[in-house]
Amino acid sequence: MNLLQNLSFVIILLNIFLAITVIFLERRNASSTWAWLMVLFFIPVLGFVMYLILGQKVRKRQLTKLLGENRRIIEEALEKQSIMLERREMFPEGSEMAKYQDMMYMNLTTSYALYTNNNEIEIFTDGNRKFDELLADIENAEHHIHLVYYIVRDDALGRRLMDALVRKASQGVEIRFLYDQIGSLALPRKYFRELRAVGGKEAAFFPSRIPFLNLKINYRNHRKLAIIDGRIGYIGGFNIGNEYLGLNKHFGAWRDTHLKVQGGAVLQMQAQFLMDWNLAVATKMPLGPAYFPYPDNVNGIIGMQLVASGPDTEYQEIKNAYIKMIYSAKHTICLQTPYFVPDESLMTALRIAALSGVSVNIMLPSKPDHFFVYWATQSFLGDLLESGVRVYLYKEGFLHAKTLVVDRMVASVGTANLDIRSFKLNFEINAFIYDEDTAAELADIFLEDSENSFELTMERYNRRPLFNRFKESVSRLLSPIL
Repeated sequence: MNLLQNLSFVIILLNIFLAITVIFLERRNASSTWAWLMVLFFIPVLGFVMYLILGQKVRKRQLTKLLGENRRIIEEALEKQSIMLERREMFPEGSEMAKYQDMMYMNLTTSYALYTNNNEIEIFTDGNRKFDELLADIENAEHHIHLVYYIVRDDALGRRLMDALVRKASQGVEIRFLYDQIGSLALPRKYFRELRAVGGKEAAFFPSRIPFLNLKINYRNHRKLAIIDGRIGYIGGFNIGNEYLGLNKHFGAWRDTHLKVQGGAVLQMQAQFLMDWNLAVATKMPLGPAYFPYPDNVNGIIGMQLVASGPDTEYQEIKNAYIKMIYSAKHTICLQTPYFVPDESLMTALRIAALSGVSVNIMLPSKPDHFFVYWATQSFLGDLLESGVRVYLYKEGFLHAKTLVVDRMVASVGTANLDIRSFKLNFEINAFIYDEDTAAELADIFLEDSENSFELTMERYNRRPLFNRFKESVSRLLSPIL
């Protein structure tokens, strides 16, 4: 009995110590603090384990490697654009895009997001088309291929990609493949064996020092980028795996959004990849003009900014850009996301837009992917429905797209979900697009998807079972730490 009492006393002391750490040392926001305190005191032993896995904050000194030398490449351009945007001189008088100069200025000054207006964009919503195009571009690569993906699987698609990379590496093309160790936890080391044998390079992002045990569930590299010869770039939601081709029996068809980009924005993708790569490897990659070729083979006219965010940045840059877009809306907002766990600032922005007469439309998957996230998502929908927001639940497979379109004028496509994890804990990157034709195309895709969805009305929402409401309430309490 004494042993049990002593053990209980130790657990209580440990929880008190951890609570003090959460409150006074971690400097979290209030909602996150209360969520962790609830977990610690209601499930003391398991709560402690959860905190070790999910709650640790990454230290700034671990992330300073992302900064420094690489940003000097664009310092002059940053200063010039900053002055032009501050003076509202980026666009000629009467231009429709002039109204978004304050948003461009915010992205530039907080995320070093250069504005380029010489881009071409191709939109993919089907994984088969996207990967056929990517593999064709890989086959035509002449100097280098840089890839970063959150999930990489050793399945048919993964082997097809690896065969292409091995073939190009054997021809003398530089290959660098960065993957997230937690996202690709099931990926065997042998997957890269042939690539390493022919001179290709691979690296895991934030790997564990202990084999088969990684406590860094947070602070993952959730970006999906492919850069070929510094001239072609891919960005969006597709990872590497058969499910992204619609071959998973549970999910069925996979609905995602990805962009192929040519133009100046590709150089920003390249810079981001190099910063991520140099954070993950011991021997830093030297910079050179071969990785940043002048985009003289492109005749595009689309304006873009690449906004990256993560625990290494001072602000929640992608979330702030979303909020700025939402507040700029005069007519329509079309939002697609697989996970919807917003903070109060985003909920307020969406509610105010709807109450102001803006047509706010949100599309989510109808089937769960992650239990707590799914039910937390459901808990937020009632507040939005009461404000006049229209909610669509996609039923033709799984919706994984991360897109936002405002007034059919500006849009965002990238890797960030609309949740706290994407905005604060993961390394993400989104393309913000200032082009009426591209935004209209993405808005039309939303309308097509709505035909494969059913609308969640207030009446239908109020008829949900009592047990569902219980799951929603519990999950919502945990939403700040999901």
